Amino acid sequence: MRKDRVVNSGPSVRWFASLLAIGILVSLGLPGAAAAKSPNVRAAATAARADKDKDVSSKELALRSAMRKLWEDHITWTRVFIISAAADLPDKSAATQRLLQNQVDIGNAIKPYYGAAAGDQLTALLRDHILISADVVAAAKANDQAKLADANRRWSANADQIADFLSKANPKNWPDAEMRTMMHDHLKLTTDEAVARLHGDWAGDVRAYDAVHQQILSMADMLSAGIINQFPKQFK
Repeated sequence: MRKDRVVNSGPSVRWFASLLAIGILVSLGLPGAAAAKSPNVRAAATAARADKDKDVSSKELALRSAMRKLWEDHITWTRVFIISAAADLPDKSAATQRLLQNQVDIGNAIKPYYGAAAGDQLTALLRDHILISADVVAAAKANDQAKLADANRRWSANADQIADFLSKANPKNWPDAEMRTMMHDHLKLTTDEAVARLHGDWAGDVRAYDAVHQQILSMADMLSAGIINQFPKQFK
């Protein structure tokens, strides 16, 4: 009489099952497959694996969590502002004030490492970033190409100023070229979000916000990693 085969549930089988699952996702073209190929997702996965290979102090984890929260607030309240501005909603002023407060919060977050003056300078630069972005949205909504071009020029120059400020504060961990790329990626993705919203492309609007969210998490992680690497004794 034939005995039933015992299925091995060891690492090899689990590894094969994982490959099979990924293959199915890819063949079906499901969102999970696209996400798995995203550079930001791969970077986050690499960082997660690295965390398992070393002891991460509670202070490091606290900074990473706080930095992510600050920058997620940044994109969340930017989105609320875009929606309110596009539809002339009555909460636009309240959303604007909350968004501007976020820039103060981000500046305050770096003061323990770079000093009060540096924190205030970052807040001022980020405040300009927000106010100019409002000009971009207003010009795009009015289809005023001259004002839109001027606002985009000022927005781009401000992004470079923020990048240069960060790089000067921490040149080893925040190279200027990488900071500029990071900031301009943020502008492009935010622009995609605003354009989709203004054109009533709701599916595109959702996709754009997902992209903004992924990029800002990578940006937050890059900033917190730079601080930790520059001031290791503060995270023992």
